[in-house]
Amino acid sequence: MNRARRHALTWLARGLTAAGGWPLAINAAQAAPAAVTPIKVVASFTILADMVREIGAEAVQVSALVGPNGNAHAFEPRPIDLKTVAGADLLVLNGLHFDAWIDRLVKASGYRGRQVVATDGIEPRRVGLSIDPHAWHDLRHAQRYMSNLGAALAQVRPAQAAEIRRRAADYAGRIEALDREIRAQVQAIPPARRRVMSTHDAFGYLGAAYGIEFLAPQGWNADSEPSAAQVAGLIRQIRQQKVAAVFIENISQPRLMQRIAAEGGVKIGGTLYSDALSPPGSEADTFLKLIRHNASTLLAGMRG
Repeated sequence: MNRARRHALTWLARGLTAAGGWPLAINAAQAAPAAVTPIKVVASFTILADMVREIGAEAVQVSALVGPNGNAHAFEPRPIDLKTVAGADLLVLNGLHFDAWIDRLVKASGYRGRQVVATDGIEPRRVGLSIDPHAWHDLRHAQRYMSNLGAALAQVRPAQAAEIRRRAADYAGRIEALDREIRAQVQAIPPARRRVMSTHDAFGYLGAAYGIEFLAPQGWNADSEPSAAQVAGLIRQIRQQKVAAVFIENISQPRLMQRIAAEGGVKIGGTLYSDALSPPGSEADTFLKLIRHNASTLLAGMRG
């Protein structure tokens, strides 16, 4: 062995000795904790996706089938949605026929994993046989959403169940505090001023919770179209009952409401977020921001 080679091997041996040798390096690699893979959650629409993120934090990787400003009533699943659903660990639905299209999507994707219906245990509003699916607009119901979602995530990831339940309880507490705040502000508005109109009948739970009467040219399904006679009747109602303000929605075209407001002699009070969050970085990109925005917009419109 030449002198240069002996010199190199000597330095290599010293380095291994200082580091504890090869066995120590191998044992250290074996002892390193494995990274925890996030739970892949697919939610039917953005409001549910945000709730799951709040509860799951780093434990979840969430996607929404119906995106920001999307109309879940008119949603048509795409081929890419089949792949998204098939790869999920947990599928989160609203229920109450809001996202009934999910059944076809699940069947076509071959998904056999866990599903949770966020509205389980909630008694819905009804008109005859029809069910109002927009339960999240009553913040007392939103706390039930937290309970159902937290329990489902804890079942999927038992090792993180305590932290998931803690975050769900914390989030439910913030919802309760916001509910009290809004309730006090609305009660300061005279009952005669608490009559407004929105594009479709999405705010019945909110109205029932806070004593606000909502009129709407469209029913619970924002994809329906009112007849000319229905529109004319609403315009007469606006004039007769002195509706405080008319509001457009983020998921609907504003033309109909602009016409109704002009012919009814009432102002447009702003935009309400009904069935979807706004894009990231904007005014209603989380559930709590959506609720707070809607409340402040309604209060301003009712105060006139």
